[in-house]
Amino acid sequence: MKSGKILTDNSEIKKILKDANTIAVVGLSPKPQRDSNMAGRYLKEKGYKVIPVRPAQKEILGEKAYASLDDIEEPVDIITVFRNSARIMPHARMALRLKPKVFWMQLNIENREASELLVSEGINVVMNSCIMVEHELLIR
Repeated sequence: MKSGKILTDNSEIKKILKDANTIAVVGLSPKPQRDSNMAGRYLKEKGYKVIPVRPAQKEILGEKAYASLDDIEEPVDIITVFRNSARIMPHARMALRLKPKVFWMQLNIENREASELLVSEGINVVMNSCIMVEHELLIR
């Protein structure tokens, strides 16, 4: 079985960002001033298909919103998560079905148990890193 790894190398992160098409954003807020909304909007402007994951929302950023990762039926390249570190594990378990190339925990978010589970199932992990900032730094 192919195992994933925790990505820290900029060249690996750059390749993932260049090759990705679809990004599910867990915790995407409908409020424009929130970090998750700014990041989702930025990613959409950069040409990614953004899939909002937020219970009780029908649509965010003009895209159909899903209550959870379990509701998504299409392939996803990256799952980026704006949730408290202690709330990551359920999303990591749901991500196993979707088999994204990367499960990305945003700035100040780390969960070792979740990262070990994902890596053991062949899914790469980024922790404590803002996908928008990394994109701005690595993709020119």
